[in-house]
Amino acid sequence: MRRLAVRALVCACLLAVAGTAHAQQQWALVVSGASGGAQYAGQQREWRDRITAALVRRYGFEEARIRVLADETVTEAPQGTADQVRKALADLRREMTREDFLLVVLLGHGTFDGEAAKFNLVGPDLTAGEWSDLLNGIPGRLAVVNTTSSSFPFLAALSARGRVVITATDSVAQRYATVFPEYFAQALDAASTDLDKNGRTSVWELFFATSAAVKQHYEQRAQLATERAVIDDLGEGVGREAAEAGPHGRLARSVFLDAEDPALLADPGLAELVRRRRGLEAEAEALRDQKDSMDPEAWLAEFERLMIELARVSRAIRQRS
Repeated sequence: MRRLAVRALVCACLLAVAGTAHAQQQWALVVSGASGGAQYAGQQREWRDRITAALVRRYGFEEARIRVLADETVTEAPQGTADQVRKALADLRREMTREDFLLVVLLGHGTFDGEAAKFNLVGPDLTAGEWSDLLNGIPGRLAVVNTTSSSFPFLAALSARGRVVITATDSVAQRYATVFPEYFAQALDAASTDLDKNGRTSVWELFFATSAAVKQHYEQRAQLATERAVIDDLGEGVGREAAEAGPHGRLARSVFLDAEDPALLADPGLAELVRRRRGLEAEAEALRDQKDSMDPEAWLAEFERLMIELARVSRAIRQRS
């Protein structure tokens, strides 16, 4: 009965992806708020540059689809003001389609006064609730990464079905400057972030790699961790850490930073391989949900089979493209 349930769920997943071989467009909005000083301004500039460079070089984002809002020390680019945020998101709402993916990254400082959490912008700030209003209605898949202190309340405020929300902290008490953005930028550009070696990097893999690096940062310095990143992709407003057991992560594992190459989808043979890879990924996610209800040895054997087949198909795609 357990195996029949798994097969039924797998079939449903396969049917959901079998007919979708449409290329997505990748978009990004990277926002730096008020820097708070020359030292922080230089740090934020470095993070912005590393993040945007990785998105273009490693994941194939087109530069024209990356919107960057800078801190108050930058005059050659739009600054991270509330008006510029509103304009950028209004433009994205108009230009994006349901097939597209948008990554929103917030860099800088955050505050929480006991009632409202804010991301510190150049000039008047926007609360987490105001960010939620601005993000609602944007088509396509959306991943929001708030890398700042006091970011945890953004998890509940921005949570929605079909959306991935990541915050650098898991408590309103975590108000110190975070190291999360440093390791986030690092993970974006590291080949090792592709944990399952399928040739693509999911939002979950990026979250997992960043979280592991942050944890190691504090352990190597024998310091008490003042931040723990959490993720929500169920629309419940309740986050979990990367190593924590639970249902979170299924959507994040299926949202990839790198889009499918349109050339793959134009070739019938390659398109079939792409569909096969998507189906295997869906099978793996369905199987993960059944881990606690299956015999451990049977589950592991099936999971290993799927991973081997996924690696084989991914290799075939690379060889033919």
